[in-house]
Amino acid sequence: MDGVMELSYALDTFYFLVCGALVMWMAAGFTMLEAGLVRAKNTAEILTKNIGLYAIACIMYMISGYGIMYGAGNGWLPGISILSGADNSVEAVLAGGGDAPYYSNLADFFFQVVFVATAMSIVSGAVAERMKLWAFFAFAVVLTGFIYPVQGYWKWGGGFLDGIGFQDFAGSGVVHMCGAAAALAGVMILGPRKGKYRSDGGVQAIPGCNLPLATLGMLILWLGWFGFNGGSQLTLSSVGDANDVARIFVNTNMAAAGGLIAALLLARIWFGKADLTMALNGALAGLVAITAEPLTPTPLLATFIGIVGGLIVVPTIVMMDRKFKIDDPVGAISVHGIVGIWGLLAVVISNHEPGILTQLGIQLIGITVIFTWVFGTSFALWKLIDSVVGIRVSEEEEYEGVDIGECGLEAYPEFAEAPE
Repeated sequence: MDGVMELSYALDTFYFLVCGALVMWMAAGFTMLEAGLVRAKNTAEILTKNIGLYAIACIMYMISGYGIMYGAGNGWLPGISILSGADNSVEAVLAGGGDAPYYSNLADFFFQVVFVATAMSIVSGAVAERMKLWAFFAFAVVLTGFIYPVQGYWKWGGGFLDGIGFQDFAGSGVVHMCGAAAALAGVMILGPRKGKYRSDGGVQAIPGCNLPLATLGMLILWLGWFGFNGGSQLTLSSVGDANDVARIFVNTNMAAAGGLIAALLLARIWFGKADLTMALNGALAGLVAITAEPLTPTPLLATFIGIVGGLIVVPTIVMMDRKFKIDDPVGAISVHGIVGIWGLLAVVISNHEPGILTQLGIQLIGITVIFTWVFGTSFALWKLIDSVVGIRVSEEEEYEGVDIGECGLEAYPEFAEAPE
């Protein structure tokens, strides 16, 4: 019996680590997607942002984030502690019963830290091409070390949102809407890129420099999402858990496919062309939408949830751009924010034990709380950083490209001087 328990613990820990590695690979997906959707003169800086934010997230989540999110608290106010590195003893694992640990504590930390990096990656694309690199990094320190963990504690750490029955299986709200709310606050203060909006109110499209790279980024994200949603099952070592993981993988895949097809068809009908960027965002919208509950829907329902996500993301990207003059180069606020809200509401289709209206009300409370907290604290933080060091590069740097001004090099140099 002890051998079976040890094997189960080892298997669940290994599964957790592999899923965490898949989610970490999503950092490459975000990096490639954003690098493909910005102009060539801003590529090196967006690459630097993404690798830098990942490292910052890892360190800050170790120092304070994990302790806030999963430490002792009273439901509203979390505790604060530094990751100790202590893990479960053999005796605790073999003790059995409901209190016995199923997997390594450090595996849990690794899985959770790549989630907080995902939330920060969402911000990176939305503020691209005109934000100071070090102002962005300063914001990343606080978001990953404090803002994200507090709202994460309210749901996944056993806080009051979890207590009232708010449902968010893998993070449509805790991760994706959180990142979008922080991005929206930054974009509102930052303002649009130069030349984006004409004096007559018209919109000037600013195409990305490398759509093959953006497509590769989306496919990497699609792959990584199996770890994102599948790992959130937490365990694999029983027949029931294995079946659940398989269902989560299938539903995640179907939602992405539904979102992509829906966005592509809508773009063809609306614009008269098969818009690749809308197709990419449609797939991501389907993935975001199913993340709140990838287990309980049937594959057909998961496809429908993804389809609705794809139909939402196209008009909301256009509306943000044309009506509200929110300049988001990659469509992150629509994909992760508005579609994240749809995903949280779609939970009630398959999970409505206390009643559809009751669960819908609970979901709306969770949406309001997470958005208000993240947007409010992020707006104040962006304002503070702006008043101290400024968050926007100069007009000259923006014109020349932030690669030169912020990084001192170009991702695609047109020529290089040969040595004498």
